[in-house]
Amino acid sequence: MLINGLVTGVLFGILLQRAEVLRYDRQLGALRLQDMTIIKFMLSAIIVSMVGIHALVDLELAKLSVKPLVLGANIGGGLLFGLGWGLLGYCPGTAAGALGEGRLDALWGIMGGLAGAAAYAELYPAMKATLLSMGDVGKVTLPQLLGLGHWPVIVIFIVVVVAVMRLVERKGL
Repeated sequence: MLINGLVTGVLFGILLQRAEVLRYDRQLGALRLQDMTIIKFMLSAIIVSMVGIHALVDLELAKLSVKPLVLGANIGGGLLFGLGWGLLGYCPGTAAGALGEGRLDALWGIMGGLAGAAAYAELYPAMKATLLSMGDVGKVTLPQLLGLGHWPVIVIFIVVVVAVMRLVERKGL
């Protein structure tokens, strides 16, 4: 099974490189909402994942494990992620890919991520009672909230994403 992870990781890295999302100017363009290459790449990956995961679950080849929605943790983590991306110019995935291309500046982000993981492990007991429990909504999914099955939500999401991507293409972004 580990070989599957290695193969899919290498293929994903190749796709990242071919789509040019590892380039600093693309990262900066995405942060400034001037270049939607990374956004389009991420939305495409989300669509493929949504369809693949739910197809596997429906075929009973996988089990979906929904994690609780905790607003404090998600908002805090999102702000920290965005701050790191903005300061470094890479997100964790693109930092690893950029390092693979020989961009040594990405190493700072990777080391920062490892230091952040160590700090999180140390601070976890204190955060568990505060930030990590604020706004605990429980194990909910968007289809549950909307009162729909997962396939209608996936189809609606795909239609909206394709429409937005076409609009972005027309605008030259």
